[in-house]
Formats: sequence, C-alpha cells, structure tokens
Amino acid sequence: MSTNFRLPGPTPLPPPVVEALTRDMISHRGPVFQSLYRETLAMARQAHRTEGDVLTWPASGSAGWELAIVNLFSPGDSVLAVVNGDFGERFSRVSSRLGLDVRRLEVAWGAPVMPEQLTQALEEHPEVAGVLLVHNETSTGVTNPLRELAAVVRDHGALVIVDGVSAAGAIPLEFDGWGIDLLFSGSQKAWMSPPGLLIAAFGSRAWAAYERSIFPKSYWDAGEARKMAERGMTPTTPPLSLIYALHAALAMILEEGLENVWERHRRLGAIARKGVLAAGLELFAQPGYESNSVTAFSPPSGTTAGEMLTMLRDDYNVEIQGGQAHMADRLLRVGHMGWAHEAEVRQALVAIRDASSRLREAGSLRVAVEPGFT
Repeated sequence: MSTNFRLPGPTPLPPPVVEALTRDMISHRGPVFQSLYRETLAMARQAHRTEGDVLTWPASGSAGWELAIVNLFSPGDSVLAVVNGDFGERFSRVSSRLGLDVRRLEVAWGAPVMPEQLTQALEEHPEVAGVLLVHNETSTGVTNPLRELAAVVRDHGALVIVDGVSAAGAIPLEFDGWGIDLLFSGSQKAWMSPPGLLIAAFGSRAWAAYERSIFPKSYWDAGEARKMAERGMTPTTPPLSLIYALHAALAMILEEGLENVWERHRRLGAIARKGVLAAGLELFAQPGYESNSVTAFSPPSGTTAGEMLTMLRDDYNVEIQGGQAHMADRLLRVGHMGWAHEAEVRQALVAIRDASSRLREAGSLRVAVEPGFT
C-alpha cells in the first residue's frame, strides 16, 4: 500500500513532473535551455499575476529571506517584522542577523494579523523602510489577509515584502493588483515540484530599492539574475531537472486555470476542516482565516502529536506533520496543496478520525489502570 503523502511540503509530484525529471541534460548556455527558461519565467509571471520579473535560484524557499534583505535594504535600515507563527519569527531573526534594525508586530499564534494592528504598528514606527509579511503561516495554518495588509503598507510608503512559500500557487494572489514589491516561494509546495528551487517576483519599487541597497551580494544579486534572465540564462549553472519540473508543473496549473486551482484548494481546505471537526478534534486557526493549503489541529486530549504521527504512519500509511518550535508536539498539520485531490484528502481524514478514536480509548485505559499501580 503506497503512502498517502499529506505533508505541508514537500508535496506529491504529478506524473508529468516526474516524467520531466527524467529528461536528459542539455547545455545551460544553449538555445534549447534559453527557450525553455524563457517559457518557464513567462508562465511564472502568469501564475503570480504580474507583468514584472520572476526569477529563480537553486535554493530552498527559506533563502528568500536573505534574498529580500540583501537586495532591497542596507545595513542598519529599519524594518517591521510581522510575526504570528514560526516562519514570521524566522524572517525576523534572519533580518536581525544580517544587520537590519528590526521592529516587531507580534500576534498570537493561530490568529491572523489584522490591518488595524498593522496600521497602529506603522504609526508607532514610521521610520521603517519595509514590512516583512507571511501570506500563509505554514506553522499554524493561518492565512493572513495579504491584500488588505499590503494596502496598509503601501499607504505608509514602505516596501511590501512577502514570504509566500505555502501560499503561492494555492491561494489567490494578485502581485501587481495588490501592490506587492517582492514575493518569494519554494518549488516544493503548491508549485508541485521537488524541493530546491527558490522563485521570486519583483515589482518596480523593489528594483528602485535594489539600486539604493549597499549590502554585499554575489550569489543573491537579483540585478545580475535579471540581466541573465533577459538572455534566457542564469548567472550560475541552473538545476536543469528542477527547471524541467517547474516548467511542466506551471503548464499544468495554467491549463487547469488559476481560478480553478484556487477554487480546488478552497474546496479541499473546507473538506479538511470539516473532517478534522468530525473527528472531534480542535482546529488551531482562528475561524475565517484558516488556510486552504494546510490545516493545523490539536491531537486528542491527553496525547501528543508524536503519538498520533507514529500511529498514522505505521498503521494507516498516512504521512502528515507535527507542529513547529514550542508547538512541535502540540499541533498536527495536514497538507492539501499542489497535486492534491478530494479522494486522498478524505482517505487521510478517515485515518485521522480512526487514529484519534484509538488514542482516546488508549488514554481512557491508562487513566483507569494507572491508579492501581500507585
């Protein structure tokens, strides 16, 4: 029996992407690659809803934090890090390590960042040159209202910098229409490709900031990547197989239609939440802001996330994931993004329901037996 792979990343690969990975190597400076790369970037622009630049680097999505900082800011610049989960926390931490003057807007994990909270924070810190946002907080299953938050930042005059790793390709995104300046993501989530490719969209205000930035940069130099992309190439040797895979995945997404892809994820998110509640478990995200790419929930009372993960893996061949940071053993997360469909999501939910029931029964037995041994 094959594993039902329901992690919040990496996600399952569709057959056309697997097939693309088997293609032979080609010259990364030759005309075949140039044509392929230009096509890939053109499709990526469509998927981001932007007329601007979309570029790639061999890296994980987390590299986007450093990419944004060294290309748009200078040492000592003030930024506001918006933190309502582990990935917002990491973005803030990397910014501090690299020498930015970081102010923080902290919101309880499980809650969204609201526009009025961001407005107040910017009134208290008018000096910030950029705001660091997470569109979809993978660690908590919360989708922040990016459109409204971006509008607040634009009104203030700061740059809108977005970690879109578990959102792009799954959750509605209008890069140009919402006034985003830089958004980065990773190939292994809703883009339905293997891990290892950083994808970043740049707006005109980001390029203006790039010209002012004095951070040292070489590998992460977006200007150099942009110049090479105009020629259909990359500054360093590209990961050819990953480019093949992303090209195939983007073609699938655009063939399905972006709105249809977003609607499929909305439907899967609703199914996941309904299934978790039907199993008698508690959703972690605040109602109305639950993610349509990953659902976070608490394990049965008296048990740990680790116990449930082991039971799902060993007895049901279902692979989901625990929480992060201080919530590592207090949360479970089931992914339903990318090449995900109703049948396998429902199968995972049945396993979650059955495992929850068994864990509750085992917990009741422990409560009944343990006093006799004291």
